[in-house]
Amino acid sequence: MKISKILIGIDDSKYAEHAAEYGFDIAKKFKASVAVVNIIEPMIVPETGAGVDPLMGTGTAGSITQEMEILDIQKNNSENIVDAIVKRLAGDIEVTHFTEYGSTADGIITCAKEFDADLIVIGTHRRSGLDRLLMGSVAEHVVRHSEIAVLVVPFAESESQ
Repeated sequence: MKISKILIGIDDSKYAEHAAEYGFDIAKKFKASVAVVNIIEPMIVPETGAGVDPLMGTGTAGSITQEMEILDIQKNNSENIVDAIVKRLAGDIEVTHFTEYGSTADGIITCAKEFDADLIVIGTHRRSGLDRLLMGSVAEHVVRHSEIAVLVVPFAESESQ
């Protein structure tokens, strides 16, 4: 098995941080390159009346400006999440950074292809039952649709204590 490029999907959760630790440990053992991706999912901003064209029901310059500000905040937050993980775990490993907008699972798969990764590493929080059905599972979607190996690193609440 050849592992020369690893993509690690992260967010600001302890589950993702735990998975990132695994990913960077594997990268160090295999002397692999690493890419870290944080996906920015679209945020729906309810129209409040101000900035809405009453005839067309569409946003005006004010709502577009508000949406751009939200995107800037999300992008800065994404960069801070990635920078913190890289600073804490990368050591002397060269790290490529991806920021994607859209579906988390599809974004991870897209970045893995773009990076030409051999392995995707993601965390999971062991959702089950109704919670999983209602919330969906990013890890499950990545495993089902990825064309490369996926390491799903579970995280038990007892590990955080």
